[in-house]
Amino acid sequence: QVQLVESGGGVVQAGGSLRLSCAASGTTAGIKTMAWYRQTPGKQRELVATITIDSSPNYTDSVKGRFTISRDNAKNTVYLQMNSLKPGDTAVYYCNAYYRDSGGVERDYWGQGTQITASS
Repeated sequence: QVQLVESGGGVVQAGGSLRLSCAASGTTAGIKTMAWYRQTPGKQRELVATITIDSSPNYTDSVKGRFTISRDNAKNTVYLQMNSLKPGDTAVYYCNAYYRDSGGVERDYWGQGTQITASS
């Protein structure tokens, strides 16, 4: 089992910055790709950014150049630095960890979510 705990959410004016953290605990050795998703009421959860175990990042087009995903494997933590926030970035942000162990067991783990509000 893997537990993910997010922190760093809050309210910021448009144009401001926030940094999210997601700390993993439990059976972390099997964690591969980690990611951040976001969701607004009535909409499907949207992939924001991913980062592989060797720290190769990918971003959805709407956040490229503004958000940076990073990870510290020694601390089992993934971060999302969000700059130049827009009202459209307002959502609940979820941390995700893709897990696969040596026996081939695969599953996704999710954090509890943290609210980000960028006010105009």
